[in-house]
Amino acid sequence: MAIFRKLSWFFKEEKKNYFIGVSTLILVAVIQLIPPRVIGIVVDNITQNTLTRDKLVLWISVLVVSAFSVYGLRYVWRKHIWGGAARLEKLMRKRLFHHFTKMDQVFYQKYRTGDLMAHATNDLNAIQNVAGAGILTFADAFITGMITIVAMMLFVDPRLTVIALIPFPLLALLSSKLGNKMHDAFKESQAAFSKLNDKTQESITGIKVIKTFGQEKEDIEDFKEKIDYSIKKNTKVNNLDALFDPLITLIIGLSYIISIILGGYYVSNGTISIGQLISFFNYIGMLVWPMFAIGRFFNVIQRGNASYDRVSELMREESSIKEMTTGISKPAKGDLSYNVESFTYHGDKEPTLQDVQFDLKEGHTLGIVGKTGAGKTTMLKLLMREYDSYEGSIKIDGNDIQHYTLDALLHSIGYVPQDHFLFSMTVRDNIRFGAPKASQQAVERIAKEAAVHEDILGFSEGYDTMVGERGVSLSGGQKQRISIARALLVQPELLILDDALSAVDAKTEEKILTNLKTSRADKTTIICTHRLSSVKHASEILVIDEGRIIERGTHEELVALDGWYNKMYDYQQLESKIEGGVR
Repeated sequence: MAIFRKLSWFFKEEKKNYFIGVSTLILVAVIQLIPPRVIGIVVDNITQNTLTRDKLVLWISVLVVSAFSVYGLRYVWRKHIWGGAARLEKLMRKRLFHHFTKMDQVFYQKYRTGDLMAHATNDLNAIQNVAGAGILTFADAFITGMITIVAMMLFVDPRLTVIALIPFPLLALLSSKLGNKMHDAFKESQAAFSKLNDKTQESITGIKVIKTFGQEKEDIEDFKEKIDYSIKKNTKVNNLDALFDPLITLIIGLSYIISIILGGYYVSNGTISIGQLISFFNYIGMLVWPMFAIGRFFNVIQRGNASYDRVSELMREESSIKEMTTGISKPAKGDLSYNVESFTYHGDKEPTLQDVQFDLKEGHTLGIVGKTGAGKTTMLKLLMREYDSYEGSIKIDGNDIQHYTLDALLHSIGYVPQDHFLFSMTVRDNIRFGAPKASQQAVERIAKEAAVHEDILGFSEGYDTMVGERGVSLSGGQKQRISIARALLVQPELLILDDALSAVDAKTEEKILTNLKTSRADKTTIICTHRLSSVKHASEILVIDEGRIIERGTHEELVALDGWYNKMYDYQQLESKIEGGVR
């Protein structure tokens, strides 16, 4: 019953609906007592030869009215109880999704996508069942059962009722023990399902890589192992669940045997009538479903309890990114001062960044270059507050970025990442993702700046073309340029291009950079890249190696240094000439 205590906050909010629902269930239980009683009376009238046409019509009318009353009342309780369950699911889904949007990178490194999806689907369904099927089975198992037992005592015989119900405490004891085992088994089952979800999501996402390396057979075997493990855990749950029905059948059977023996004796000595005994048997029959409902009840609440614990564990996770309640709400705009003395990723021993310092004037462009893994993207992640656990400070217009509200900071930044993510919607809607009300004219203007307008016109349906999941129908260069257009449309104060031109040719790159130089003359830009031609025009260029700045200056100054930048520039120039010659 712990799950009802955990959900008490919801039942308090919905107390009116559940009061009506449960009250209606009680009325249904009371009205359902009428047919067995009527049958007993009619049988006694027949045996006593006192049944008349008027009496028969009367009792049939009572049965008809009872049936229609139960029909109407069942509609009422279903509306209020199942409606409440649906509202719980809606509320839990909104809370969990909102929680996901607030969490930081550490959270998403700890929990895999498939695991989170399992929490958001199976676990929430199990919790919803507590507020729906759980309340129903509680009413059937306990309220209906108790009302039926009271009727057996009042309308038949108290002694017969007490003796016939002697086996029932055994049912309560065994059900409680089975319920505890089911809680643990279902928790293991849900965890196994999460791992299976992880595997499915990962395999579908990486299907091209799997096929390229010819690993289909091995991947299928790995998937089969996880399915077998999941089935094994589910089988354990089902086996425990299956024990309820035979247990209930045994208890009900013992009760029938006692009722036949003792009831027959009471009829023979005149303690009760044959009609009362028939009513008693009908009442025992009415107890069959409540008894089965006990098994279902424990199943539902244990599943819901295990799932609620799993979801609560997620909800207790806190983001390391703390937003000031009285933070600066005006858009972050102005000079950028970056001074990070040290930053180390969670779990790492060595710092990823050390002594990284630069100042970037508003309206200027900064280039960041260096070999793979040097720490370039990490610098940008700190600027966008994906991590706050660094020593030092990052300021915009003299204010620490941690003093801005997240909306004020992030809405001022347009970010184009290395991994270009497009949504399963039209090209137009992907471009205006950050500005949904942007006009077609504005979308086309930005697409031209990103040098992708002509490509879009060549698509089957132009700007109405569906790009497919993650932009699967587009080339790498098209995805990059649409991502750039998406960032440009919101007119950010700070534009960050994180290796965002790697998939376009030199001519297209030059065109995009020229457009940016014109359209963003008064706004700040950071270009992080491997291709040095992308940062030639930058006001300052930083060369990063092993998390430190090893060279800095303009393009001309760095070429004159004869260091890493100069060697890489000569190499790329030679590479470009060779490629030009091959063509």
